[in-house]
Amino acid sequence: MNVSQITTHVLDSTVGRPAAGVVVELSARDGDGWRLVGTGTTDLDGRAKQLGPEEVPVGEYRLRFDTGSWFAARGTETFYPEVQLVFLVAEEGRHYHVPLLLSPFAYSTYRGS
Repeated sequence: MNVSQITTHVLDSTVGRPAAGVVVELSARDGDGWRLVGTGTTDLDGRAKQLGPEEVPVGEYRLRFDTGSWFAARGTETFYPEVQLVFLVAEEGRHYHVPLLLSPFAYSTYRGS
């Protein structure tokens, strides 16, 4: 299994457990728009390790999480039907881990390791 240069981890902070089954898209800035680089779904540990290539060039990237579908599958109302995180890859070859802490009415993120 190859690990992408960009990975994520989604935690359901309402129950304190990994959020398995969240669909995630990785896109790269392409002029005024975005170009899809890869997609994945969080595993049983809430991690998406295969979102795209093992190496990406320096640039601006976006992770889009389909939180609306994930919460709907659990019968839970949410204020955020999707979460989009835009960040910079400043060094080629360096791993970028971008976790998401999620609840139906709030979310937070940070640069992980």
